Amino acid sequence: MMILSKKFVELAAVLGNVRLGSDVYSLLLDAPQICREAKPGQFVGVKTGWGQAPFLRRPLSVADAADGRITIIYRAAGVGTSWLAARREGEKVDIMGPLGHGFSLEAKRPLLVGGGIGIAPLISVARSFAGRFGSGIVLAGRNKDEITYWQAMFKDLCHCVYIATDDGSMGIRGNALAVLPQAAEEGGYDCIYACGPPPMLKAIAAFVRQKNIPCQLSLESRMGCGLGACQACSCQGADGKRKRICLNGPVFAAGEVEGL
Repeated sequence: MMILSKKFVELAAVLGNVRLGSDVYSLLLDAPQICREAKPGQFVGVKTGWGQAPFLRRPLSVADAADGRITIIYRAAGVGTSWLAARREGEKVDIMGPLGHGFSLEAKRPLLVGGGIGIAPLISVARSFAGRFGSGIVLAGRNKDEITYWQAMFKDLCHCVYIATDDGSMGIRGNALAVLPQAAEEGGYDCIYACGPPPMLKAIAAFVRQKNIPCQLSLESRMGCGLGACQACSCQGADGKRKRICLNGPVFAAGEVEGL
């Protein structure tokens, strides 16, 4: 189901820009119009600079939206996001959104699966399900230092938390697929909501096909305009038609996109 919303451009005041880990930041913005319309799984286009470069807005997931404020959790990995990491309280950031369509939140017993920075948009998903008995989440990251701050964010939102780290410093050693079969078997979940790197999503799609579990996948992609006009983020749909991740996604049902 496509979830549509109005789009706005706001010059949003920075209310906080906290460093969570070695290269991960949590940015809190005063953006009442975008906050009012944002649905779990949608994203915003962030202008990272005051001049012409970088020219393109950066697509960043809305991790949370409440009380006129939105939270963006991002990794400072290039020129644009490093500029964003240097913003301080009181400065303004030009953002456009909410963009794309989000998750369909119809599950009764949801399991969330996040890998790396892909965990961020699952915060608003978990908050939507908070209070329902039996919700769970799989958190997968590089090491204990990375997982610790994610675990703190979800401890009051999900009943069961399953953890995997690449180096085995916390939880099971491996990626999300190292713990997903155990989680799915123990929890009796009726839908999986996942976001993370493409190899992880591909493996999850294969798993849910085998187990016949409904699943929604939020795809990560480089984007141009973020509005569906430039076709830069297009991918092949299973129905033979091209899909634009920024417009038709970023959330797709498993099997809706070729290879997923």
